[in-house]
Amino acid sequence: MGALHEGHRSLMRAINESTDVSVVSVFVNPTQFGPDEDLETYPRDQTADVDVCIAQGVDYLFLPAVEEIYADDAATFVEVEGLSDRLEGASRPGHFRGVATVVTKLLNIVGPHVAAFGQKDAQQAALVQRMVQDLFIDVEIHVHPTVREADGLALSSRNRYLSDEERAAAAAVPRAIEAARRRVEEGETDAEKIVEAARTVIENEPLLRVDYIELVGRRSFNPIEQLEKEALLLAAIHCGTVRLLDNTQLSPATGSE
Repeated sequence: MGALHEGHRSLMRAINESTDVSVVSVFVNPTQFGPDEDLETYPRDQTADVDVCIAQGVDYLFLPAVEEIYADDAATFVEVEGLSDRLEGASRPGHFRGVATVVTKLLNIVGPHVAAFGQKDAQQAALVQRMVQDLFIDVEIHVHPTVREADGLALSSRNRYLSDEERAAAAAVPRAIEAARRRVEEGETDAEKIVEAARTVIENEPLLRVDYIELVGRRSFNPIEQLEKEALLLAAIHCGTVRLLDNTQLSPATGSE
């Protein structure tokens, strides 16, 4: 959605390395914003975004207007049941319908062989993978690792909303994720205790408020009680006006039951 940063640059580099022709779409998608969200104030800097794409050697840049993507009488939307209902879907009703619809439109317009998404938005990436599978869209979805600041905070266009004090507090989010990982490395498999390790770090930072922290199945995104195989720890944390998203993949420690 623009306001391109190093996370986006990493996706461009990955696509340039694996394909002959690269296309970047920049489009602030109105249908994935709720009525009380930041559509009007979402950071936009098209000139800077174009410069980033040129510097990364992108071949084509797709910059559609809203009316080109959504006709006034548009009546068709895409929904992925199940994955759309929990976590981000529960916190932001209608969000994933907007995401699935616009990604379907962009894929149909551009017709790529490969499309790159970031792991930071893990539920979104899984939803797109499922949608592509179910609708027989002829594209490979590649999910690339989260790119982070020096202190571990996941890069996001909305991070620029954070005040200096909030930015310092936000560093507790990757620390919380790491606290959960340490519990797993020590042999913990009880999901509630793993989540509690992360929650404690967040709750000790006054400027942060938990939206959700959950340990879920890597494909289903349903909550689990015991860490018996690879799973995802997902967190959404409020910091001022910003919701900070982060996640990590966890596997049982060697020798744990």
